[in-house]
Amino acid sequence: MGWKGQYTGHSREPTIILEAVASYDLWIWHAFFGLPGSHNDINVLNHSFIFTELAQGRAPPVNYSINGHDYTMGYYLADGIYPSWSTFVKAIPSPQGRKNSLFATTQESTRKDVEHAFGVLQARFAIVRGPARLWRTEALDYIMKACIILHNMIIEDECDANGAEDLDYEQVPESIPTTVFQEPTEEFSQFTTFIAVHEKIRNRETHSKLQLDLIEHLWQQYSEL
Repeated sequence: MGWKGQYTGHSREPTIILEAVASYDLWIWHAFFGLPGSHNDINVLNHSFIFTELAQGRAPPVNYSINGHDYTMGYYLADGIYPSWSTFVKAIPSPQGRKNSLFATTQESTRKDVEHAFGVLQARFAIVRGPARLWRTEALDYIMKACIILHNMIIEDECDANGAEDLDYEQVPESIPTTVFQEPTEEFSQFTTFIAVHEKIRNRETHSKLQLDLIEHLWQQYSEL
C-alpha cells in the first residue's frame, strides 16, 4: 500500500510504501513503512527486516511436507514482481492447463487477504486514506504504526466477541546473548551459518520446486472433491 505525498510544484507525487504480511483474519503480522528515495516492491524488500530473524536463526521452526517433499521454511504469497525466492510463492501470470489455472486462481484469491487488510485499514482510519501532505517521514511512521496497532486490537476484540478461535499472536522473544566475548572461530561459524541461510532463502530451485509441489497438491485435493 502506498501513501502518496502532496507537494506543490512537483510533477510527481513521492510515495512511501507500506509492506505488510496479513493473514486471512486481517491481522497484520509484519509491517515495514517509510523508505527514503525511489520506491518499489523490490527496494522495500531489500530494506525490510521481514527475513531478519529467519536469517539469524531466531525464527520459529517451520516444517511441513507437500507432495512427498519436506520443507523447513515458511512461505508468503506474493505477486509476480517479487523475486523467485524459496520463501515466496508467486502468481502464474499466464497459466496453461487446468492444474496451473486452478493454482493461479487459488493463489490470487488467497493473496487478496493482504489487500483486504489494506482496505479495512484505510476504511477505519481516514488519516491513512488521504494524501500525506507536508508531514515529516518520522511523523508518518508513527501515524501508520499507531493505526496498525489499533487495527490489530480491533481485530482481536472482534474475534473475542464472535467467539472465534483464539490464535496465538505472541511474538517470539529475541534471544539474549549469555556472553560478551566470543571466540573468533565461533563468530566465523555464525557468519557462515548466516550466509548459508541467506542463500537458502534466495534459492530459485527451491522456489520452483515448492510451486510445482503446491500445484500438484492442490490438484489432488480438487480431484478428490
